Amino acid sequence: MKLLVTGAAGFIGMHSSRRLLERGHEVFGIDNLNAYYDPALKRARLEQLRPFAGFSFEKLDIADQAALAAVFETRRFDAVLHLAAQAGVRYSLENPMAYVDSNIAGFLNILEGCRKAKIAHLCYASSSSVYGANTELPFREEHQVDRPVSLYAATKRANELMAESYAASFGLPCTGLRFFTVYGPWGRPDMALFIFTRAMLEGKPIRVFNGGDMLRDFTYVDDIVEAVTTLVERLHPGGVARIFNIGHGSPVKLMDFVHAVERALGKKAQIEMAPMQVGDVQATYASTEKLFAEIGYAPPTPIETGVARFVAWYRTQYAGGIAA
Repeated sequence: MKLLVTGAAGFIGMHSSRRLLERGHEVFGIDNLNAYYDPALKRARLEQLRPFAGFSFEKLDIADQAALAAVFETRRFDAVLHLAAQAGVRYSLENPMAYVDSNIAGFLNILEGCRKAKIAHLCYASSSSVYGANTELPFREEHQVDRPVSLYAATKRANELMAESYAASFGLPCTGLRFFTVYGPWGRPDMALFIFTRAMLEGKPIRVFNGGDMLRDFTYVDDIVEAVTTLVERLHPGGVARIFNIGHGSPVKLMDFVHAVERALGKKAQIEMAPMQVGDVQATYASTEKLFAEIGYAPPTPIETGVARFVAWYRTQYAGGIAA
Protein backbone atom coordinates (compact mmCIF):
# COMPACT_ATOMS: atom_id res chain seq x y z
CA MET A 1 0.00 0.00 0.00
CA LYS A 2 0.96 3.61 -0.55
CA LEU A 3 0.03 5.71 2.48
CA LEU A 4 -0.02 9.36 3.40
CA VAL A 5 0.87 9.74 7.08
CA THR A 6 0.27 13.19 8.53
CA GLY A 7 2.14 14.15 11.68
CA ALA A 8 4.91 11.74 10.65
CA ALA A 9 7.43 13.50 12.90
CA GLY A 10 5.12 13.17 15.88
CA PHE A 11 5.24 10.57 18.64
CA ILE A 12 2.63 8.14 17.31
CA GLY A 13 3.28 9.26 13.74
CA MET A 14 6.93 8.20 13.75
CA HIS A 15 6.25 4.85 15.40
CA SER A 16 3.32 4.11 13.06
CA SER A 17 5.30 5.11 9.97
CA ARG A 18 8.17 2.85 10.98
CA ARG A 19 5.86 -0.12 11.54
CA LEU A 20 4.17 0.42 8.17
CA LEU A 21 7.55 0.65 6.45
CA GLU A 22 8.70 -2.53 8.18
CA ARG A 23 5.60 -4.23 6.80
CA GLY A 24 6.62 -3.28 3.28
CA HIS A 25 4.33 -0.30 2.68
CA GLU A 26 5.36 3.01 1.13
CA VAL A 27 4.93 6.05 3.38
CA PHE A 28 4.81 9.68 2.33
CA GLY A 29 5.01 11.68 5.55
CA ILE A 30 4.10 15.30 6.16
CA ASP A 31 4.53 17.43 9.28
CA ASN A 32 4.84 21.16 9.92
CA LEU A 33 7.54 20.65 12.61
CA ASN A 34 6.00 23.42 14.71
CA ALA A 35 7.46 24.69 17.98
CA TYR A 36 4.71 23.49 20.36
CA TYR A 37 7.61 21.46 21.77
CA ASP A 38 11.25 21.25 20.74
CA PRO A 39 11.41 20.65 16.95
CA ALA A 40 14.79 18.98 17.48
CA LEU A 41 12.98 15.97 18.92
CA LYS A 42 10.71 15.86 15.85
CA ARG A 43 13.71 16.01 13.52
CA ALA A 44 15.39 13.23 15.50
CA ARG A 45 12.28 11.08 15.05
CA LEU A 46 12.42 11.66 11.29
CA GLU A 47 15.99 10.40 11.27
CA GLN A 48 14.62 7.04 12.46
CA LEU A 49 12.59 6.84 9.23
CA ARG A 50 15.01 8.13 6.62
CA PRO A 51 16.94 4.83 6.21
CA PHE A 52 13.81 3.18 4.78
CA ALA A 53 13.73 3.21 0.98
CA GLY A 54 9.94 3.44 1.03
CA PHE A 55 9.87 6.66 3.06
CA SER A 56 9.68 10.22 1.75
CA PHE A 57 8.86 13.43 3.59
CA GLU A 58 7.69 16.96 2.98
CA LYS A 59 7.41 19.75 5.52
CA LEU A 60 3.81 20.89 5.19
CA ASP A 61 1.03 22.31 7.35
CA ILE A 62 -2.33 20.60 6.92
CA ALA A 63 -3.98 24.00 7.47
CA ASP A 64 -2.42 25.12 4.16
CA GLN A 65 -5.29 24.13 1.88
CA ALA A 66 -3.49 24.71 -1.41
CA ALA A 67 -0.30 22.89 -0.41
CA LEU A 68 -2.20 19.87 0.92
CA ALA A 69 -4.44 19.75 -2.15
CA ALA A 70 -1.33 19.68 -4.32
CA VAL A 71 -0.09 16.59 -2.47
CA PHE A 72 -3.33 14.74 -3.16
CA GLU A 73 -3.31 15.88 -6.80
CA THR A 74 0.28 14.88 -7.57
CA ARG A 75 0.52 11.62 -5.59
CA ARG A 76 -1.70 8.58 -5.41
CA PHE A 77 -2.45 7.01 -2.02
CA ASP A 78 -4.32 3.84 -1.14
CA ALA A 79 -5.03 5.06 2.39
CA VAL A 80 -4.43 8.02 4.68
CA LEU A 81 -3.34 7.78 8.31
CA HIS A 82 -4.12 11.21 9.73
CA LEU A 83 -2.27 11.83 13.01
CA ALA A 84 -1.36 15.51 12.67
CA ALA A 85 -3.12 17.74 15.20
CA GLN A 86 -2.55 20.43 17.76
CA ALA A 87 -2.23 18.30 20.88
CA GLY A 88 -2.57 19.08 24.57
CA VAL A 89 -5.62 19.68 26.73
CA ARG A 90 -4.24 22.56 28.77
CA TYR A 91 -2.61 24.41 25.86
CA SER A 92 -6.08 24.74 24.31
CA LEU A 93 -6.89 27.18 27.13
CA GLU A 94 -3.94 29.37 26.13
CA ASN A 95 -4.01 29.23 22.34
CA PRO A 96 -7.44 28.12 21.11
CA MET A 97 -6.95 29.34 17.54
CA ALA A 98 -4.13 26.82 17.02
CA TYR A 99 -6.71 24.08 17.61
CA VAL A 100 -9.22 25.58 15.19
CA ASP A 101 -6.55 25.96 12.49
CA SER A 102 -5.11 22.46 12.79
CA ASN A 103 -7.85 20.28 14.24
CA ILE A 104 -10.86 21.80 12.46
CA ALA A 105 -9.70 23.55 9.27
CA GLY A 106 -6.81 21.13 8.83
CA PHE A 107 -9.05 18.09 9.27
CA LEU A 108 -11.52 19.49 6.74
CA ASN A 109 -8.66 19.86 4.27
CA ILE A 110 -7.79 16.19 4.85
CA LEU A 111 -11.40 15.13 4.28
CA GLU A 112 -11.61 17.15 1.08
CA GLY A 113 -8.33 15.74 -0.18
CA CYS A 114 -9.54 12.20 0.51
CA ARG A 115 -12.90 12.87 -1.15
CA LYS A 116 -11.45 14.30 -4.34
CA ALA A 117 -8.73 11.66 -4.59
CA LYS A 118 -11.23 8.85 -3.87
CA ILE A 119 -9.08 7.49 -1.02
CA ALA A 120 -10.08 3.95 -0.07
CA HIS A 121 -9.65 4.45 3.69
CA LEU A 122 -9.11 7.39 6.03
CA CYS A 123 -7.87 6.37 9.46
CA TYR A 124 -7.61 9.33 11.85
CA ALA A 125 -6.65 10.09 15.44
CA SER A 126 -9.35 10.99 17.90
CA SER A 127 -8.87 10.97 21.67
CA SER A 128 -10.20 9.54 24.92
CA SER A 129 -10.77 13.16 25.92
CA VAL A 130 -14.04 13.11 23.92
CA TYR A 131 -15.61 11.18 26.82
CA GLY A 132 -15.25 14.38 28.87
CA ALA A 133 -17.43 14.44 31.97
CA ASN A 134 -18.74 10.91 31.39
CA THR A 135 -18.53 8.94 34.65
CA GLU A 136 -19.70 5.54 33.38
CA LEU A 137 -16.65 3.25 33.32
CA PRO A 138 -15.19 1.70 31.30
CA PHE A 139 -15.68 4.12 28.41
CA ARG A 140 -17.43 2.41 25.50
CA GLU A 141 -17.67 3.67 21.94
CA GLU A 142 -21.48 3.80 22.14
CA HIS A 143 -21.47 6.15 25.16
CA GLN A 144 -22.73 9.70 24.76
CA VAL A 145 -19.82 12.08 24.14
CA ASP A 146 -21.53 15.47 24.18
CA ARG A 147 -19.95 16.93 27.35
CA PRO A 148 -16.36 17.91 26.49
CA VAL A 149 -14.42 19.64 29.26
CA SER A 150 -11.75 21.19 27.02
CA LEU A 151 -11.58 22.79 23.59
CA TYR A 152 -9.14 20.07 22.53
CA ALA A 153 -11.79 17.44 23.31
CA ALA A 154 -14.42 19.45 21.45
CA THR A 155 -12.24 19.59 18.32
CA LYS A 156 -11.65 15.85 18.42
CA ARG A 157 -15.38 15.15 18.76
CA ALA A 158 -15.95 17.55 15.87
CA ASN A 159 -13.53 15.46 13.80
CA GLU A 160 -15.62 12.36 14.46
CA LEU A 161 -18.80 14.11 13.38
CA MET A 162 -17.12 15.57 10.30
CA ALA A 163 -15.87 12.10 9.32
CA GLU A 164 -19.36 10.66 9.77
CA SER A 165 -20.78 13.33 7.46
CA TYR A 166 -18.19 12.60 4.74
CA ALA A 167 -18.81 8.88 5.05
CA ALA A 168 -22.56 9.39 4.67
CA SER A 169 -22.43 12.08 1.98
CA PHE A 170 -19.51 10.93 -0.16
CA GLY A 171 -18.99 7.25 0.71
CA LEU A 172 -15.58 7.91 2.29
CA PRO A 173 -14.65 4.97 4.57
CA CYS A 174 -13.44 6.46 7.87
CA THR A 175 -12.00 4.91 11.03
CA GLY A 176 -11.58 7.06 14.14
CA LEU A 177 -9.06 6.06 16.82
CA ARG A 178 -9.70 7.16 20.40
CA PHE A 179 -6.24 6.97 21.94
CA PHE A 180 -5.87 6.57 25.71
CA THR A 181 -2.81 8.21 27.38
CA VAL A 182 -0.08 6.98 25.06
CA TYR A 183 3.45 6.74 26.49
CA GLY A 184 6.81 5.26 25.58
CA PRO A 185 10.15 6.04 23.86
CA TRP A 186 10.19 9.18 21.71
CA GLY A 187 7.19 10.52 23.66
CA ARG A 188 6.12 14.14 23.93
CA PRO A 189 7.88 16.37 26.48
CA ASP A 190 4.54 17.76 27.72
CA MET A 191 3.33 14.32 28.86
CA ALA A 192 3.54 13.11 32.46
CA LEU A 193 6.14 10.37 32.00
CA PHE A 194 8.58 12.71 30.23
CA ILE A 195 8.01 15.47 32.79
CA PHE A 196 8.39 13.13 35.78
CA THR A 197 11.52 11.43 34.43
CA ARG A 198 13.27 14.66 33.57
CA ALA A 199 12.45 16.32 36.89
CA MET A 200 13.47 13.32 38.99
CA LEU A 201 16.79 12.93 37.18
CA GLU A 202 17.46 16.64 37.73
CA GLY A 203 16.56 16.39 41.41
CA LYS A 204 13.50 18.60 41.01
CA PRO A 205 10.02 18.04 42.47
CA ILE A 206 7.10 16.73 40.43
CA ARG A 207 3.54 18.05 40.65
CA VAL A 208 0.84 15.47 41.23
CA PHE A 209 -2.64 16.77 40.50
CA ASN A 210 -5.87 16.18 42.38
CA GLY A 211 -3.87 14.97 45.35
CA GLY A 212 -2.92 11.88 43.34
CA ASP A 213 -6.55 10.73 43.14
CA MET A 214 -6.57 10.05 39.41
CA LEU A 215 -6.79 7.01 37.15
CA ARG A 216 -5.27 6.81 33.69
CA ASP A 217 -5.49 4.06 31.10
CA PHE A 218 -1.81 4.29 30.16
CA THR A 219 -1.22 2.60 26.79
CA TYR A 220 2.25 1.72 25.53
CA VAL A 221 3.07 3.15 22.13
CA ASP A 222 3.95 -0.18 20.47
CA ASP A 223 0.52 -1.48 21.44
CA ILE A 224 -1.13 1.60 19.97
CA VAL A 225 0.83 1.17 16.76
CA GLU A 226 -0.06 -2.51 16.39
CA ALA A 227 -3.74 -1.62 16.53
CA VAL A 228 -3.38 1.43 14.28
CA THR A 229 -1.45 -0.29 11.52
CA THR A 230 -3.71 -3.32 11.52
CA LEU A 231 -6.80 -1.12 11.26
CA VAL A 232 -5.42 1.13 8.52
CA GLU A 233 -4.53 -1.94 6.43
CA ARG A 234 -8.07 -3.32 6.82
CA LEU A 235 -10.25 -1.63 4.22
CA HIS A 236 -14.02 -1.55 4.71
CA PRO A 237 -17.06 -0.53 2.64
CA GLY A 238 -17.69 3.06 1.62
CA GLY A 239 -20.26 5.03 3.52
CA VAL A 240 -19.14 3.56 6.84
CA ALA A 241 -17.63 5.57 9.70
CA ARG A 242 -16.27 3.51 12.58
CA ILE A 243 -14.74 4.45 15.92
CA PHE A 244 -12.51 2.32 18.15
CA ASN A 245 -11.08 2.83 21.62
CA ILE A 246 -7.37 2.05 21.67
CA GLY A 247 -6.34 1.71 25.29
CA HIS A 248 -4.79 -0.84 27.63
CA GLY A 249 -8.13 -1.52 29.28
CA SER A 250 -6.79 -1.49 32.85
CA PRO A 251 -6.40 1.98 34.37
CA VAL A 252 -3.52 2.72 36.76
CA LYS A 253 -3.65 4.92 39.85
CA LEU A 254 -1.52 8.01 39.34
CA MET A 255 0.55 7.32 42.44
CA ASP A 256 1.21 3.75 41.25
CA PHE A 257 2.46 5.26 38.00
CA VAL A 258 4.78 7.56 39.96
CA HIS A 259 6.10 4.56 41.91
CA ALA A 260 6.77 2.72 38.63
CA VAL A 261 8.87 5.67 37.46
CA GLU A 262 10.72 5.67 40.79
CA ARG A 263 11.57 1.98 40.43
CA ALA A 264 12.73 2.39 36.83
CA LEU A 265 14.97 5.33 37.78
CA GLY A 266 16.09 3.99 41.15
CA LYS A 267 15.23 7.40 42.63
CA LYS A 268 12.57 8.68 44.99
CA ALA A 269 10.33 11.45 43.70
CA GLN A 270 9.93 14.76 45.50
CA ILE A 271 6.18 15.20 45.28
CA GLU A 272 4.18 18.43 45.38
CA MET A 273 0.45 17.84 45.57
CA ALA A 274 -1.66 20.17 43.41
CA PRO A 275 -5.39 20.63 42.73
CA MET A 276 -7.13 19.29 39.62
CA GLN A 277 -6.30 21.29 36.52
CA VAL A 278 -8.94 22.98 34.40
CA GLY A 279 -9.93 20.74 31.50
CA ASP A 280 -8.72 17.56 33.19
CA VAL A 281 -10.78 14.52 34.22
CA GLN A 282 -10.43 12.21 37.21
CA ALA A 283 -10.43 8.89 35.36
CA THR A 284 -10.02 7.33 31.93
CA TYR A 285 -10.70 3.66 31.26
CA ALA A 286 -11.13 2.07 27.83
CA SER A 287 -13.34 -0.81 26.93
CA THR A 288 -11.34 -2.71 24.29
CA GLU A 289 -14.06 -5.22 23.42
CA LYS A 290 -14.93 -3.63 20.07
CA LEU A 291 -11.26 -3.45 19.04
CA PHE A 292 -10.71 -7.10 19.97
CA ALA A 293 -13.82 -8.17 18.09
CA GLU A 294 -12.53 -6.39 14.97
CA ILE A 295 -8.86 -7.40 14.90
CA GLY A 296 -8.41 -9.95 17.71
CA TYR A 297 -6.02 -7.68 19.60
CA ALA A 298 -5.95 -6.04 23.01
CA PRO A 299 -2.92 -3.96 24.10
CA PRO A 300 -0.83 -6.21 26.40
CA THR A 301 2.17 -4.22 27.70
CA PRO A 302 2.14 -3.72 31.51
CA ILE A 303 3.04 -0.35 32.97
CA GLU A 304 6.27 -1.56 34.58
CA THR A 305 7.62 -2.80 31.25
CA GLY A 306 6.59 0.29 29.31
CA VAL A 307 7.96 2.76 31.85
CA ALA A 308 11.27 0.90 32.04
CA ARG A 309 11.61 1.04 28.25
CA PHE A 310 10.92 4.77 28.23
CA VAL A 311 13.48 5.43 30.98
CA ALA A 312 16.11 3.41 29.11
CA TRP A 313 15.42 5.43 25.95
CA TYR A 314 15.50 8.73 27.86
CA ARG A 315 18.84 7.96 29.48
CA THR A 316 20.30 7.22 26.05
CA GLN A 317 18.68 10.11 24.21
CA TYR A 318 19.48 12.71 26.84
CA ALA A 319 22.77 11.42 28.19
CA GLY A 320 24.58 14.15 30.08
CA GLY A 321 21.43 15.73 31.46
CA ILE A 322 20.30 17.43 28.24
CA ALA A 323 16.53 17.94 28.19
CA ALA A 324 14.21 18.85 25.38
